[in-house]
Amino acid sequence: MFSWKPESMKAPGPTTRLLHTLYPLEDPYGSLNFPTYESVAFEADTAEELEAAFTGQTHRHIYSRITNPTVEYFEAKVQQLTGAYAVTAMSSGMAAISNLIITLANSGDNIVTSKHLFGNTVSLFEKTLKPFGFRAKYTDLTDHGKVAAAVDPGTIAIFFETMTNPQLEVAEIRALSEIAKKNDILLIGDTTLTPPSMFRAVDHGIDIEVLSSTKYISGGATSVGGLLIDYGTYDWSRFGKTREAYEKFGEMAFRAMLRKQVYRNMGACLSPGSAHLQSLGLDTLALRTERSMSNALELALWLESHPKVKQVHYPGLKSSPFYNLAMEQFGEKPGSLLTFDLDSKAACYSFMNRLEVIRRATNLQDNKTLIIHPYSTIFAEYTDEQKMDMGLRDTQIRLSVGIEEAEDLIDDLEQALD
Repeated sequence: MFSWKPESMKAPGPTTRLLHTLYPLEDPYGSLNFPTYESVAFEADTAEELEAAFTGQTHRHIYSRITNPTVEYFEAKVQQLTGAYAVTAMSSGMAAISNLIITLANSGDNIVTSKHLFGNTVSLFEKTLKPFGFRAKYTDLTDHGKVAAAVDPGTIAIFFETMTNPQLEVAEIRALSEIAKKNDILLIGDTTLTPPSMFRAVDHGIDIEVLSSTKYISGGATSVGGLLIDYGTYDWSRFGKTREAYEKFGEMAFRAMLRKQVYRNMGACLSPGSAHLQSLGLDTLALRTERSMSNALELALWLESHPKVKQVHYPGLKSSPFYNLAMEQFGEKPGSLLTFDLDSKAACYSFMNRLEVIRRATNLQDNKTLIIHPYSTIFAEYTDEQKMDMGLRDTQIRLSVGIEEAEDLIDDLEQALD
């Protein structure tokens, strides 16, 4: 999908590659932005061509629930940015996780994961998939001995978040990869908080990456979407559920099962309009993340020095227990999400209600800075005991830092605290 000219120039960087990803067909008008094909169906010239498309003998777009030109181009750009073997764009990050698990798992299979997962992911595992015989085994992913001990003959994968939300816990990814390889299971990473512009999943031993493209990639909360990225590093001939498909599709066994069965049958497709918006968002991803992450570090340092703030959690602070690991895995500005604690839940609410620039809303990586009280909102369905077990506190506030001028955000925090 990409060729770089002139040949005398050195290999281009990731943003240059995705900006110049070639169209699969030449646009008749020479458009510099790939068109949005808001069409459900696509016509074939003959009945024979339709048959060939439906039976998989040829690749052509026939129905947008299966494939769509605009969605396919978005996937090609993500592939250019990540160097992935295959990319599947979906209707949301949760759709990406659920389609992945349903493709891989049989009844009785399990994954090893952490209790410190995003609340909806825990809900998916415990309330949606568990009745079908799927099991999530929770352990401390920062303790390699516990992770290794949790793996059993029914384990198909280790599933983790590169940075947990909102605990901001960081696991040693290469160590998890070694455990996965030793046991011949997959390492699956949810990289929502560490987008491809700052983190190359394949370099750390991740086999399959899932993320919510709603966040950093969408270009400022323009649309909901998700990505499932396969790096082609796992031998599907050895995986229980894909062995039969491997005989027919070879290295494409997993992708074939995902696309031809689960994705198609469950209707997880990304809309063409959302694909267009997220394709545009990719173009400025590196610029926006650099700004928001610089802001996050500046705000974290400022909050850490404020007398009314009890504690600040941001992996880019030297006070974080994950500082050294975050520097190694993610660089000097590890993400744009931070949390801090005040005296009480009432103090959190009073502070939030006085903010004038920062918005009270749920989401991550909007261009605007957003604030929320996780304990009472995105984890509201869990009991106090469960929330404590997840490492949550009712004194904790989550701040998703945007791209405003840092001094304006600090002024707003200061007036609300004082």
